[in-house]
Amino acid sequence: MLRNLFQLGLTCSVALALSACEHQDFVNTNEDATRVEVHHISPEMAKVRDYVPQFAVMAHRGSTFWAPEETEAAWRWAREMGADYLESDLQITKDGVILANHDTSFARTTDIENVYGEYVPHTRKDFYVRHGMSEAEAEELYKKDLQSFRPYNAKSYMYEELLALDAGSWFNQTSMEQAREGFVENKQYISTLEDQVKFAEGYRLKRDGEGNRVYKITGKWNPEKPMDCLTYTFEYEQDGPDMWTGNRPGIYIEFKEPWLNTTDFEERIYKELDRLGWNIMTQPADANEPHYKNGKVNVGRTNGKVILQTFSLESLVRTANRFEGQIPMCFLLWEGNGATDLKYDTPTGYADFINMALRYKAHIIGPCIAGAPNNYPEMNAPWQAYLIKKSGMLNHPYSFDSYAQMGKYFGQYNWGNDTFFDDLLHGCCGDGAFTNRSELTLKYYIDHGLRSKDAPQTVPEPMSVLERLGY
Repeated sequence: MLRNLFQLGLTCSVALALSACEHQDFVNTNEDATRVEVHHISPEMAKVRDYVPQFAVMAHRGSTFWAPEETEAAWRWAREMGADYLESDLQITKDGVILANHDTSFARTTDIENVYGEYVPHTRKDFYVRHGMSEAEAEELYKKDLQSFRPYNAKSYMYEELLALDAGSWFNQTSMEQAREGFVENKQYISTLEDQVKFAEGYRLKRDGEGNRVYKITGKWNPEKPMDCLTYTFEYEQDGPDMWTGNRPGIYIEFKEPWLNTTDFEERIYKELDRLGWNIMTQPADANEPHYKNGKVNVGRTNGKVILQTFSLESLVRTANRFEGQIPMCFLLWEGNGATDLKYDTPTGYADFINMALRYKAHIIGPCIAGAPNNYPEMNAPWQAYLIKKSGMLNHPYSFDSYAQMGKYFGQYNWGNDTFFDDLLHGCCGDGAFTNRSELTLKYYIDHGLRSKDAPQTVPEPMSVLERLGY
């Protein structure tokens, strides 16, 4: 990994930041945080930062609590609840379909082990023949697939093969209190990035009389260009007016480590956003379009409609090269021993990562927060939030699961009345929240006057929304 980073042109100072050569012992973390050097976001980058609404609600994977994550059910629910962004992770299939799905393996969130086992799908040779190969050619390709196949991994499957999987039933087995027959009766699919955008625009999947999604594939299979030879055309329909709030959220999409996808993945995302009309670099929105309109979420119609994010330094650099800081970008932080993890959680180490994020055109820092049920390391204590604020970047901590967590980081409990940084933070350690419980985060913002007056000021009952949506 570090070799690749140097090949991408990272400077010696960044290498020093990663190796924490400047790490030192601190006597008083709060006082030392006021003395370390933190660079400030440029005026040009600040304009892009301000595309993002203040105190944004990012529906983490749509919902991990109320519905099967990153499925149609989860994102339609988040849209109807009033979240500002539908959050997802990006991967790519063998035939080039960009997925909105978190896990590298499909084993946790689908029935792939029962459907295909650890073997190349039994339909693979037929797939090749239907898309222009001879029986003999299909047989040879199938043999090659056997050699390179990685069970349950996205890049090993055609998207049409993934359509056979059930991405909803597992949730009923692992979250019995939130289980609903509708997640099975209305088959939940592994989502595409296009699906996510369409859900944000107020659509749902179009299905045939048997409840299967409607699509077609054109093109001829080319083993030399497997990700570029076929075109999927998916059909959608507007959600019914009886369940349609009119909210139009944006999307918040994560690039993983580049080796998990393709070397040109950032370029593919750029082009896909362009095709879908969501690339503001080529199709900017009206600069006067507000984040909220008539009591509805309107982020998806603004220049803040897309936020990019990554934990990966290599991906951060690649994204800076392709998107040039013209679309809001979040650099996510994690404390650990990985190549691009924050190894020394000191004011100097933390400031180094902020400065590095600014160098590579990020506008937002995304630190993890402590507390159940995730019990992540604490990376958004007041001194850390102070350094982010001092840089002029936005602070989007992850991931909230309770009303009490909202109170801890947004001023109600004020960290045991510790007001050391109150002149800048005013008790608030965040400018938005990745949340698994959109309803609780929205309620907290509204209860404490943090939600824009033009935004929805009531929070629907979560289960009633699922019922209205047909689940």
